[in-house]
Amino acid sequence: MSLRLEQVTKRFGSITAVDGVTLHIPEGEMFGLLGANGAGKTTTFRMILGLLTPTEGTITWNNEPIRYDQSHLIGYLPEERGLYPKLKVKEQLIYLARLRGMKKPAIMKEMMDWLERFKVPDYVDKRVEELSKGNQQKIQFIAAVLHRPKLLILDEPFSGLDPVNVELLKEAVIDLKRNGTTIVFSSHRMEHVEELCEHLCIMHRGKPVVSGALKEIKRSFGKKNVVIHADFSLEELSRFPGVLKAKQTAEGIHLQIEHEDVSQRILAHIANKGFIRKFALEEPSLNDIFIEKVGAVYE
Repeated sequence: MSLRLEQVTKRFGSITAVDGVTLHIPEGEMFGLLGANGAGKTTTFRMILGLLTPTEGTITWNNEPIRYDQSHLIGYLPEERGLYPKLKVKEQLIYLARLRGMKKPAIMKEMMDWLERFKVPDYVDKRVEELSKGNQQKIQFIAAVLHRPKLLILDEPFSGLDPVNVELLKEAVIDLKRNGTTIVFSSHRMEHVEELCEHLCIMHRGKPVVSGALKEIKRSFGKKNVVIHADFSLEELSRFPGVLKAKQTAEGIHLQIEHEDVSQRILAHIANKGFIRKFALEEPSLNDIFIEKVGAVYE
């Protein structure tokens, strides 16, 4: 049951929000959608969900258009959280799960399992408005997964969470993938996408500028990073042939180089100058690739 977008475009009057997006997301895959605010991520999600109709192009799930009668197969965590503040957590989750076709006994079991997992079982009878933003987000996530969807769309799932709750949510997402759920998510935190996704797409002003397997994207980027920590000054390396960028750190220097051979020349150059505590050649980060392709830091 793969998800396919073929040349999908969405216009609002004279504004093109999404422009010719083609993506293939295999069943059971975790796929990352990256892009600054206004890149077209949320509009893309809303078209996948059928909340917006593409101006051009097709979106299919298991080779068929996504219809309303398939909504029980899909889970969605919107970026703008949308719980009813006056309802108790239990009432909220039962209501939303019933809309997905679940029966109350099954809802109660799933709900309590998730509340226990997220360490908030005592919130079951609290009103949503009494919870912190982080705990409201946990409830919103539970609402998106309670019915065990086959396709799960998460729009900025980790925003506003402290590090402990980020880890809780990440573990839950990994478990869902392990159990066969296809997951598409956007995140402002590139390290999350790097950690969780095998495939990704970077969007810029509605267009995909990079798309494919994370490993292949990194390999084709070519440029590498060298991290050096030493007990002597490394400042001169910023002018070394083949060094594209240099950033001084408290412990040493972080270099972006043209290709791997440059690292060997750097090592030979500094080998006899003093004690080297760290010399590491690293793959480019997603952040490096984003800055190169989009021309801006990901904010």
